[in-house]
Amino acid sequence: MAAPASYGSGRIGPRAQLRHIGALTRRNLMRIKADPESMFDALLMPIVFTVLFVYVFGGALSGNRQDYIQYLVPGLLGQTGINLAMGVGTGLNTDFTTGVMDRFRTLPIGRASVLIGKLLAEVCRALLSFAILIAFAMLLGLKVHTGPLQVLAAVALSLLFGASMVWVSMLLGMSLRSAQAVQGVSMLVIMPLQFGSSTFANPDTMPGWLQAFTKVNPLSALADASRSLFNGGPLTHSVLMVLAWSICLTAVTAPLAVARFRKRT
Repeated sequence: MAAPASYGSGRIGPRAQLRHIGALTRRNLMRIKADPESMFDALLMPIVFTVLFVYVFGGALSGNRQDYIQYLVPGLLGQTGINLAMGVGTGLNTDFTTGVMDRFRTLPIGRASVLIGKLLAEVCRALLSFAILIAFAMLLGLKVHTGPLQVLAAVALSLLFGASMVWVSMLLGMSLRSAQAVQGVSMLVIMPLQFGSSTFANPDTMPGWLQAFTKVNPLSALADASRSLFNGGPLTHSVLMVLAWSICLTAVTAPLAVARFRKRT
């Protein structure tokens, strides 16, 4: 009798890999359906952040809430995406402690398909979160001065950068010992990126050393690109920066995450 194929065997071809990715993506989405509370962050975070910053800080930061909505909401696309992305590592770390990965180890599936399945499920969650953010902001007065294609381009850029941060999060989730450690380190990563950017306030009001950081911060580039796509304005530099950061982060962290996954399984 032939022995069963080993987990992550090199004999698995591209078509089989795609089937595995599709099955694991569906599995992750079904887990969300079975545990709807896990969607609370994706559903409520856009509403909470929009209300908090527009009505608590909007008047103080810009003097006009309507102007601040136009400034803030495009930037919140990237901020929402990175918050959701960095939560993936905590869930992945927990999967290793609850025996889920032991089950995957017994199956003849590619190693990368487990991680890509988590990535695609997170992209679906982010799409829903972005839709809620834009729809709710429009109820508060957000206006699109360009067109639907530009809005879709802003969403696509945010998804692309968010996906690159999912790889960072998964690498942290497999490198640190506990879910609490993953959560703590993730906060240390995202807090400087979020508040040291042009997401919430114009960098011109910041001290020089912080302005220098915002200029190379990928969230600043993403916020600026999204504003231009919503409100009109120059695009090339900020879009190229987002693409460069996303490609480089994925190129570095995705292979490291897959290698770490192999080692742990």
